[in-house]
Amino acid sequence: MRKSELLIPASSLEVLKTAVLYGADAVYIGGEMYGLRAKAKNFSMEDVKAGVEFAHQHGVKVYITANIVAHNEDLEGIREYFRELKEIGPDALIISDPGVFMIAGEECPDIDRHISTQANSTNYATYNFWYQQGASRVVAARELSLAEIKEIRAQIPEDMEIEAFVHGAMCISHSGRCLLSNYFTGRNANSGECTHPCRWKYAVMEETRPGEYMPVYENERGTYIFNSKDLCMIEYIDQILDAGIDSLKIEGRMKTALYVAAVARTYRKAINDCEESAEKYKANMEYYREEIAKCTYRQFTTGFYFGKTDENSQIYDNNTYIKNYTYIGIVQGHNDKGYALLEQKNKFSVGETIEVMIPDGTNLEVTVKAIEDEDGNPMESAPHPKQMIYVDFGQKIEEGYLLRRKE
Repeated sequence: MRKSELLIPASSLEVLKTAVLYGADAVYIGGEMYGLRAKAKNFSMEDVKAGVEFAHQHGVKVYITANIVAHNEDLEGIREYFRELKEIGPDALIISDPGVFMIAGEECPDIDRHISTQANSTNYATYNFWYQQGASRVVAARELSLAEIKEIRAQIPEDMEIEAFVHGAMCISHSGRCLLSNYFTGRNANSGECTHPCRWKYAVMEETRPGEYMPVYENERGTYIFNSKDLCMIEYIDQILDAGIDSLKIEGRMKTALYVAAVARTYRKAINDCEESAEKYKANMEYYREEIAKCTYRQFTTGFYFGKTDENSQIYDNNTYIKNYTYIGIVQGHNDKGYALLEQKNKFSVGETIEVMIPDGTNLEVTVKAIEDEDGNPMESAPHPKQMIYVDFGQKIEEGYLLRRKE
């Protein structure tokens, strides 16, 4: 069994630090340009530098996405962007476009280049092609089964790495190359501006009866015909590792720190347990299921990993998330009384029970005994998002720990 890597997304410097604390081996982030999440907060060059420094201090790698489908007008900017990144020293660049790949090799010869899932790599000949061009890793196309990945592993050089998604939102289009957003709104998904039309509700309208909408049914279950469930492979980590996948990738560069912490520490524990023994992994299966269900999600599927996609992989009746927990905040420090300093994310009150997420996978229930504003004035509740407050939980909560409340 090859040594596995847990690869976690980060939308901001705060989330990057959370990913590192909660079990990531590597984090992937986007700069302000050239990645496929233009609506994410993304990282300024200053934040990229700070993130790389923080991660490296903790033995964690950082990969930068530059996986747009580039047009002529993008190329000079990309070249300058790579020159700036060269000075910062991330561990790899994630690229889909062959021209961008070539420019990265010219400007950053000492930084690894990974081939994005957007490049549609579905066979071992393609993997070998990219290896000969200088790529150290290819991200598997989402359409591949575990059997296909296992065959690819057997047909490529030993030192070439395979990365594959194991959790998160699925794209309706082949390897994420979608034209719906561009067609409907003029916002190009392949340049990072996707408006997610696959989550919209659709109907049919007959030409001679404008304004009379007829619902589009599939198996009489509803009208969200493109809306996929979320991928979740937490119950199949043993098979993921057996297939020879080097990096287990979590989707979600627009997700909150709470989501990142919950998913990262659950997959971290599952991977560690599985590498220790199959028995330990199977014995803790209920724990993994319970913890993953505490994340925000759309219902789960195993995607294409077991051949033809799960017949129940679509959601036909709605496009909403299931949300069982509310994000309260991250402990950022303490005052002289030992109260926890946090930027409040959602309302909570004195007397409520809050769950502290410990990075080792355990949870600690505490009661809110007192709340004070930054000037020390007592408050009965914290109703204003982003307000800096001090909270007495009856005991000291470590800096960096996340707080959540059950709905």
